[in-house]
Amino acid sequence: MNHLQLIKGGTFSDPRGTLKFFNGFHMSPVVRMYEIAPMDTEVIRAWQGHRLERKWFYCIQGEFIINIVTVDNFHNPSATTKPKKIILSEKKPFILELPGGVASGIKAVKSQSKLLVFSDFSMEQSKEDDYRFDLNFWQGDWKS
Repeated sequence: MNHLQLIKGGTFSDPRGTLKFFNGFHMSPVVRMYEIAPMDTEVIRAWQGHRLERKWFYCIQGEFIINIVTVDNFHNPSATTKPKKIILSEKKPFILELPGGVASGIKAVKSQSKLLVFSDFSMEQSKEDDYRFDLNFWQGDWKS
C-alpha cells in the first residue's frame, strides 16, 4: 500500500489535565472532517474506497478495528486480496493516513467509540471518487 502510515502522537499531563498532540500531522491538505459514532459494536462499515481521495483516521474515544485493502481495479477488483488490520485506540495516540487506491472498513470494539475522519476532497469531489463493495467481498478480521 503506497503511503499508508501511522502518525504517532504524544501526550502531556500536568495538574490541569492531559493534552494529546500530533506535531507530525500536517493538515494543509485537509478540506473537511467528520465524526463516525457507530450505534454499537456489531456494526461493520465496509467496504468503501477511493481511487484518489486521501483520508486520516483518529480514534477520539474507545477503540476501532480498521481493515484496509489495496484495490487493484476499482471496476473489477480481486476478491483474493488480503486486508491489513489496524487497531486505533484512544489510549494510544496515532493517526492512520490512507492514500487513494485503497478500500477500508471499520468496526467499533468498545461501545460509544468515536472516530474522527479528515479528507483532502470536498464532499462533491468525494462523491465522484466513491466506490462501495459488499461487506463480504474481502475477508477482514473483525475480532479484537
